[in-house]
Amino acid sequence: MTYVITSPCIGEKAADCVEVCPVDAIHDGGATYLIDPERCIDCGACEPVCPVSAIFHEANVPEEERHWIEINRAFFQGG
Repeated sequence: MTYVITSPCIGEKAADCVEVCPVDAIHDGGATYLIDPERCIDCGACEPVCPVSAIFHEANVPEEERHWIEINRAFFQGG
């Protein structure tokens, strides 16, 4: 399991999450930041600092945002 950044981050990109990630798993994905599922250590440090509540544990991503799980994965897999 991993954490996932979802649509509320679009255009926001406050970067608070980037600063607290101990393993540098959060990267600029263009319109949003995205979390590398291979680097994420599931610590949860990013979730409480997100000013727009865009970060969720993968198991808790709202149904309407679940496609962001694949968006995050695909970005780091090069496609």
